[in-house]
Amino acid sequence: MLATVKVHIGSDFVDQSSQPAAARELLVELDRGRPQTLSAQLESQLRDAVRSGRLKPGTALPSTRGLAVQLGISRGLVVSAYAQLGAEGYLLLRRGASPRVAPGVAGTPESSPPAVDHRPRHNLRPDLPDYAAFPRDKWLTSYRAALKAAPDLELAYGDVRGAATLRESLVGYLGRVRGVSASAEHAFVCGGFSQAIGLLCATLRRSGRETIGVEDPGHAVIREVVARTGLRPVAVPVDDQGIDVAALEATGADAVLLTPAHQFPTGVVLSPARRARLLEWAARRDAIVAEDDYDAEFRYDRAPVGALQGLAPDRVAYLGSASKTLAPTLRLGWLVAPARLVAPIAEEVLYTVIAPPRLEQLAFADFLERGELDRHLRRMRLRYRRRRDVLVESLAQRLPQVEVRGIAAGLHILAVLPPELDEARVLDEARARGLGLYGLGEHSVQPRDEGALLLGYGASSEPAIRAAVAVLAGAVDAVGA
Repeated sequence: MLATVKVHIGSDFVDQSSQPAAARELLVELDRGRPQTLSAQLESQLRDAVRSGRLKPGTALPSTRGLAVQLGISRGLVVSAYAQLGAEGYLLLRRGASPRVAPGVAGTPESSPPAVDHRPRHNLRPDLPDYAAFPRDKWLTSYRAALKAAPDLELAYGDVRGAATLRESLVGYLGRVRGVSASAEHAFVCGGFSQAIGLLCATLRRSGRETIGVEDPGHAVIREVVARTGLRPVAVPVDDQGIDVAALEATGADAVLLTPAHQFPTGVVLSPARRARLLEWAARRDAIVAEDDYDAEFRYDRAPVGALQGLAPDRVAYLGSASKTLAPTLRLGWLVAPARLVAPIAEEVLYTVIAPPRLEQLAFADFLERGELDRHLRRMRLRYRRRRDVLVESLAQRLPQVEVRGIAAGLHILAVLPPELDEARVLDEARARGLGLYGLGEHSVQPRDEGALLLGYGASSEPAIRAAVAVLAGAVDAVGA
């Protein structure tokens, strides 16, 4: 007969103590019909659990008495199994203490790759905010308040678009700071920007649309997210006025995804003439414009341009997230959809994620309503502006041959390399020296005539930025030598 028993590991009762400790569960199967003894079966399963890494070094096991009771076998069988594993070095057995897995013997499954620390020593990544500045105490206050005040119904699945309180708060905030024109009925709360664009593109694909224009250069990961929805991304060139609308028209695309307030990665703003022509194209083509407003809150020399969505709510789907304003780990994003897309997007949510997580939504709604996001953004604008200034000044001192482009906004600059420097070689040398950064070519579809680096200042302090630029200068010198 096969007996499958969930055994509490870590720990139960030690033999000489009556004080219980916290327990975990481990699956153990003992089959009295096997020729192998029960003690040998127990030995084998515990040995395999240690070898595979399921039982980690230091994990406390139940006492011999406790495990015998749980398995319905004699204590002597457990004593024998533990003694054998102790003799082999798998367990540490000490009188008066719980048996524990010995250090240095646990492994990992053979198929698991070795752990690699990908954190650079000098962080100039362009896609990270200062996540260390996340206002933990303020967020905790909002989370506690939301959890305490939430009616029981909020713990059910709820509206597929997200918590009504957050959608109301979001459209109010976005209307106030970005000029977005919508009601809460048009808003969806998503698991970050990637889920929002995925839902939108999947909905467009189901409606019969096949192609979507994407900026070139543009974010490589987002381009792949779009492609995996079934829509075919078509590269559209970007110049100093933003996306080339004439080139977009020539592609025959059914939709377009762009970053008009601060183009990623070039840092340009879509010009007024291009904005007007883009919306004319959308109306004539009956196309949808997906507006990625990823960091418009951070403009340092003037007020940012308003959202495209406010000019054509029936043509523009507005997308944003808290990843740049607060922290990526929140996985909070939003989509404000044209009225005709609300029902099909809701259906897409229902049959994919069913409903987004809600407790964080309720906390974010409280955070917005108490003005904490506004206060946080005011602090961070000053901090990021100082860091950008330090980065630009350091480049002027250490790498005067590099040209800085892009408006004074966001969390990165575009550093254009002189013609004699190869972008790929500079990247390889810089990364070998512990620098975290990207190259313009890594986000481009068509080959480019000039190389450039995307240098971020969000995640590093001012002294760290100076040190990073010094390392970068050494890498450039090595390549140019």
